[in-house]
Amino acid sequence: MKRLAIAFLSGLFFISALAQDANWTKAERFSADSLEQYIKGKSLYPDWIKDSHYFTYDVSRESGHQYYLVNAKNGKKRNLIKDNERFVLQYARITGDTLDAKNIRLYGFRFENNDFNRFYLDKKGKSMVYNMNDGQLSEVPLIKKRIERPDYKQSCHSADSLYSMLGCGYDLFVRDNQSGRVKRITFDGKEDAAYTYRNSKDTLSANSRGFWLGHRYIYMMQDMSEVKEVSLIHSLGHSRPVTNTFKMPMPGDAGVRQYRLYWYDADHGKGKLLPIEKYPDQVVAMDYFRSSTALYITRRSRKADKVDLCRINVEDGTVTELISEECIPHINLTLFNYKILEQGKYFIWWSERTGKGNYYLYNGNGELLNRITTGENLVAGSIASVDTLGKEIIFAGYGNEENTNPYYTFFYKARLDGKKQVLLTPGDGNHELSLSEDKKYAIDKYSRMDLLPVTSVLSIENPEKNYKVEQMDGSDLQQAGWQPPTLLKVKAADGKTDLYGLMYLPSNLDESRKYPIISNVYPGPQDDQIPQSFALDDNGNQSLAELGFIVINVASRGSSPLRGHDFYCFGYGNLRDYPLADDKYVIEQLARKYPYIDLDRVGIYGHSGGAFQTVAAMLTYSDFYKVAVAASGNHDNNIYIQWWGETFHGLDEKADPKTGKTAFSVNIPTNMELANNLKGKLMLITGDVDKNVPPSSTYRLADALIKANKRFDMFILPGKDHGVVCPYYQNLIRYYFVENLLHESHRHIDIINHK
Repeated sequence: MKRLAIAFLSGLFFISALAQDANWTKAERFSADSLEQYIKGKSLYPDWIKDSHYFTYDVSRESGHQYYLVNAKNGKKRNLIKDNERFVLQYARITGDTLDAKNIRLYGFRFENNDFNRFYLDKKGKSMVYNMNDGQLSEVPLIKKRIERPDYKQSCHSADSLYSMLGCGYDLFVRDNQSGRVKRITFDGKEDAAYTYRNSKDTLSANSRGFWLGHRYIYMMQDMSEVKEVSLIHSLGHSRPVTNTFKMPMPGDAGVRQYRLYWYDADHGKGKLLPIEKYPDQVVAMDYFRSSTALYITRRSRKADKVDLCRINVEDGTVTELISEECIPHINLTLFNYKILEQGKYFIWWSERTGKGNYYLYNGNGELLNRITTGENLVAGSIASVDTLGKEIIFAGYGNEENTNPYYTFFYKARLDGKKQVLLTPGDGNHELSLSEDKKYAIDKYSRMDLLPVTSVLSIENPEKNYKVEQMDGSDLQQAGWQPPTLLKVKAADGKTDLYGLMYLPSNLDESRKYPIISNVYPGPQDDQIPQSFALDDNGNQSLAELGFIVINVASRGSSPLRGHDFYCFGYGNLRDYPLADDKYVIEQLARKYPYIDLDRVGIYGHSGGAFQTVAAMLTYSDFYKVAVAASGNHDNNIYIQWWGETFHGLDEKADPKTGKTAFSVNIPTNMELANNLKGKLMLITGDVDKNVPPSSTYRLADALIKANKRFDMFILPGKDHGVVCPYYQNLIRYYFVENLLHESHRHIDIINHK
């Protein structure tokens, strides 16, 4: 009997350990909204002063709000206001207005004539100057500055006003302003393929699409006439439900966006569509650079595996292909970039031809001169600046610094001849760069999820002249109990590839207990959405952890464009399943390392692509994942955005032997095909007016689960688009995991046969 009692008490203890109480007060206390008060006013947003190497910033301190002036040449800073109390008294005497000495807020102050010992301020109809050396605020004569209004010349008129382009109906009409004669020049305009902004009955000067270059008129048309429509019902309309119908091409569609480039020569009265076609259903983009002699376009194949740079001769309308690139299976659409230098004398071109993204220099005829960026592991990102006189660029880069998270952004300068490359922004973290007007100095702000922002200033010419300006004060935040997430470096399911992410722990973690683990997922590939810079309670994961969970967010293979071609293209042809094994393997690794993780209670959740991955994981490893929440998921990528599914899964291309016309087709595996595998607790969420991932994907999954007799939960958020985040949504997720993973409940999953 005694033994039975002991066993009974042990069982109660075990049940109690499983049925942990959720601490809702702590969850709210550690939310971003609650924690923000402890760093309010402590983030730095420096402003460069025009035509100088000085910048200002303001920051809240215990003593009060302070403003600083920094000399970028030597990193020295000084207070803008020598004595806050005295400044407030002087300000009140001049303006009759009051300021809080501990919370002075200055807006619109300025420096004049490169004098950085005094600044000017116009308030309450008064003009003042403050001497930073002696602390004297004085009134000076108010000079009303004439506001320079830019002369916006309507794009419908040529620069010399000899010609005007008008629009009537869907077509263009040109007017010779010397004779007043109006002539129709296009005849094929139609709805969704118009040369005009609107279908007007009269020839209106503000109704023509395009622009003049000299006496040549250019218009890039995007023809949507063959694209099919999608409709949503907005149930919260003011008087009655209304339909929102819009064009949305889907993977494999025959009718997709088409591009046409119209050119008109006003001197000779001739116009035509330029011969830019090369790839069936190609995507065309016009560069911002344009001159009276040349403009440039890129065109890429529908499969996104080929891209060209072309020059348009504005004078005669001829098209010349300069650079052509092929990348199998697809180009890195996130990082691909190019720059036109010296009016087209040179080009900088981004390519993954080595397996990593680098910049290359070409001459104006499209001949390769040399590789610009260097580093075996470097992936070059965006270009921050090009110095054509100094023959160098400043660019973002990833993966080049040893023993550093390859997702962190660093900045480098490199000579255009490729002979020298220098790191500008040392410091283990994710960097942001702000250049001075003349690009000689830069403000570097870097941080990590476990490191509050550090701000420095550096010389571009001599980057070793790097001066620390400020580090965010986190003392109040730490006293409030904030703790950073744990930075993770683990292996992928192949046992070789390093993966990176975050682990959020309850602030009162008891390592002798067992905690459920929840994986917050997003598969990319265009972006993994894991924060690299400092952020509070990103995505509510710390708040969720405070309820009694271990929460992780780890980027799987194929999830990011920042780690080179092979990593980025890992999921090609396998768009549904590619991230699943990695997520499961990561959880198992962590459970071996941290005994307080309970592998019998595993949850998963995500939004958008993360919801798609969530359900795929739940239905593929149905005995492993016990509870899941999936919001706004593209569960059927065959009815999602055309470019996303076609680029990242692949596209079949066949030419009709009779017509020669190319037909495209694709069949992407869906979550619906796995519906019969559901065993655990699943909640589906969608907004009913989501134009990014229309709710039809969620409805189709629900239909498949119903047909499989599966029990699941579903929540429609009325009036919500793709951005469903709100307190109600956040708490739906929290409650679902608390009620089903923390306090395990049992129910039949087969709602028809009760088993």
